Amino acid sequence: MRISELSRRSGVPVASIKYYLREGLLPAGRAMGATLAEYGEEHVQRLRLIRALTTLGGLSIAAAREVLAEIDQPHDPLAMLGVIHYALRTPADATEATGDGELTERVDGLVDAMEWDISEASPHRRALAASLQELGRLGVDFGVDDLLPYARLAAAVARLDLDQLDGIEDRMVLAERAAILTLLLEPVLALLRRLAQEGESRRRTGAAAAPDTAY
Repeated sequence: MRISELSRRSGVPVASIKYYLREGLLPAGRAMGATLAEYGEEHVQRLRLIRALTTLGGLSIAAAREVLAEIDQPHDPLAMLGVIHYALRTPADATEATGDGELTERVDGLVDAMEWDISEASPHRRALAASLQELGRLGVDFGVDDLLPYARLAAAVARLDLDQLDGIEDRMVLAERAAILTLLLEPVLALLRRLAQEGESRRRTGAAAAPDTAY
C-alpha cells in the first residue's frame, strides 16, 4: 500500500507517518521509485503501537524509540510486557520514597509474602513505596497484612492479563496487545472497582438503585 493508504488504514496522518519515519520509529517501506515506497500490514501494526506508546502512554519520541528497539530484540515474548512497563511513567513520584527504609522494607515484605520474582531495579517498588508514603501523610497507614488481600486480587488480574498474551507469535501483535493491556485496561479496571464499590455500598445499606441519585 502507498503512504496515503497506510494513513487511512492506521488513522495516522501522513505528516505524522513521515515524522516517525525520519525519527526511526517506523521502518522504511519497500522502495518503488525515487520518491515512492510500498508499505505492508506490519507498518499498520507498528503505527498502532507507536500511537499507543506516545498518545496513551505519554512517552516521548526518544523513549518510544528505545522501547521499540527493545521490542525488536529477540526477547522472550512475555519480556515485552516488562519493557513496556518499565518505560511508562509510574503513578507516583518514585524519587520521594527512595530514602525511606521502612517503606522500602514494607514493599520488600509484600513482594516476599506474594513470592513475586521482581527485579530490585523495578521502578514499581519505589512507586509503591511513594504511594504508601502519601497514604501515611493522610493518616492511612497500610502495612503488609493490609496490602496482601489487594495483592492477591492483583495477582489474579495479572494471570488474566498474561493469559491473553498466550499463543501470540507475531512480535508486533504481541507488543501491541501488551501495550493495550497496560494502557487501556487500567482505566477499565479502575471503573470496574468504582462500580463494585457502589454496588457493595448499596448492598450493605439496603439502598435501592436509583438512576438519579448517587449511592
